[in-house]
Amino acid sequence: MHEPALRAAAFGSDPLPDPAVTRGYGGPRACLLAAVVLGAQGRYAAAASLLDALRRQPDPLLASLAASTLGAHRRQLGGHRQARALDGEAFAKAAGLNSDQDPDGLDAPGARADALLGLAADNLALGRLRAARRLAERAAAEDAGWRAAVRSGWVGAEIELAAGQGAAAVPHAERAFETAVARGARRHAVKSGIVLAVALRAAGAPDHQNISDGLVGKAMATAEECELLSLLWPAALVAADLRPGHAEEYRFRVAQVLHAVLRSADPCGRRIAGESPWVPAPGG
Repeated sequence: MHEPALRAAAFGSDPLPDPAVTRGYGGPRACLLAAVVLGAQGRYAAAASLLDALRRQPDPLLASLAASTLGAHRRQLGGHRQARALDGEAFAKAAGLNSDQDPDGLDAPGARADALLGLAADNLALGRLRAARRLAERAAAEDAGWRAAVRSGWVGAEIELAAGQGAAAVPHAERAFETAVARGARRHAVKSGIVLAVALRAAGAPDHQNISDGLVGKAMATAEECELLSLLWPAALVAADLRPGHAEEYRFRVAQVLHAVLRSADPCGRRIAGESPWVPAPGG
């Protein structure tokens, strides 16, 4: 019943639906979409309860998408090793599958691309740059639609940034941003704006500072408006670097948001964040 509204929240123009939409759920696909929305809001415990049930679904496509979604949530809290296991599970379930095409990539090529891009991001964070490149290339071969193209741009930019190639990261980030904006996918546009801001700053051209500043400012405003807590604290961290005169207030906002996120995380998520060097201590 709520699937159109959930799709608009997960992948479209309305990232902040009426709360009744995410409480109503419905069938397995609606539960998957609700988990995506809940994770974007930083409500990781509620998302994990849905995703753990979906991973046990007899439908391997939904089980794969659930595993890679949970992997993304673990990765957002700095749990790259835990995410890698989930992304591997997702790929194993989706390998060899065929399905009808879905406009948002909730289909077999999309599931494989999600898993491969997740594995690429996991390997990158664990220092395996060459493996990350290979996995990203395999994901691109799936030709899995707009959402995979956006995520591929994020991962491609992150790979080049890790390699110290700021200028090479910019085209990947620009492609992600342009695709997300053209699609009207506000949540994806927020993250793409953050990634593009970081890439432009790393590229170091004199005119890039103002563009990066504007991108981060817009990303923070949209994340605040739409309660996208999973993206708000990373945006505030980038803003602290771009606007050193206001760094203290941005870091205070990071601490506030992380405190709220961790209160809404499951015990595994809290433990992962507490152990991760990627996630600032909420009170620090």
